[in-house]
Amino acid sequence: MVGELASGVLKGDHRSLAKAISIVEAGGPDRRRLIREIYPRTGKAFTIGITGPTGTGKSTLVDKTIEEYRRRGRRVGVLAIDPSSPFTGGALLGDRLRMMDHSLEREVYIRSMASRGDVGGLARAARNTIRVLDAAGMDVVIVETVGAGQTEVQVATAVDATVVVLMPQLGDEVQAFKAGFNEIGDIFVVNKADIVNPARTMFNVASGVQEKKGWRPPVLKTVALRGTGVPAFVDTLEKFEKFLDENGLREERMRHRLEAELVEAAFSDFYSETVSRLKGEKSWRQLLGQVSRKELDPETAAGKLVKIITGLDASPNA
Repeated sequence: MVGELASGVLKGDHRSLAKAISIVEAGGPDRRRLIREIYPRTGKAFTIGITGPTGTGKSTLVDKTIEEYRRRGRRVGVLAIDPSSPFTGGALLGDRLRMMDHSLEREVYIRSMASRGDVGGLARAARNTIRVLDAAGMDVVIVETVGAGQTEVQVATAVDATVVVLMPQLGDEVQAFKAGFNEIGDIFVVNKADIVNPARTMFNVASGVQEKKGWRPPVLKTVALRGTGVPAFVDTLEKFEKFLDENGLREERMRHRLEAELVEAAFSDFYSETVSRLKGEKSWRQLLGQVSRKELDPETAAGKLVKIITGLDASPNA
């Protein structure tokens, strides 16, 4: 079944994509088999993370960015991280509804994913969803996050280019920089530039960014609702993509991401497998009983638990 599904993904079949991403979210052996099948066909898509404070018009900007990329003949996949459940409630009933119109096009695929408050699990599911969209032949994969918390920062950096979207003169730039966006942003966009003059906000942002390996993050202005500034924004994305490729930085960034991902995934799998096995151990129940009866303190018990875990035959899951 997974083999057939992988074949459908590689052909760009939307139904296969939907099933594959559901498997990726659910985890387990099927996820591993699926990723094993498609992984050799990944690494071609240019991946973009679009993040920033709530209410800055990110979904509208993504919507117009899809249109612009399609005008340029590029296939686009979108992963929209939603703090509520997929396709119900939250932002999807507002700005994202417009974006979903593109999902009727064969050359565009859009998927929403619930954040569930699980940063590690979400990041893993998001990375593998990007791989699925990449393997399906998408030229560009956009990851959009709602809000600007830990989840958003982690997911937005699982990409080639990170775009931070702000609004003019609302103090967004100060809050964004406190959240560390000045360090992760490759391109900054001041959206809704028609509300007030964005010059001050653009100056504040430009003053706070730092050059990274020959690239000084530009600060652009857009009125996404009207499409104003969007072609220039996509021009800048294409310029950055070329910059990364010509300087070998795309490969370097990918290696850093893989390093972090492998350690995180291994720890996650080790934790899941160990906890499930521990609960079947008599020594675990005895230790828990001692702590609950105040015969042993949690710190000492934790030290003993490490010895119990190292004594388990932790054979890797295939």
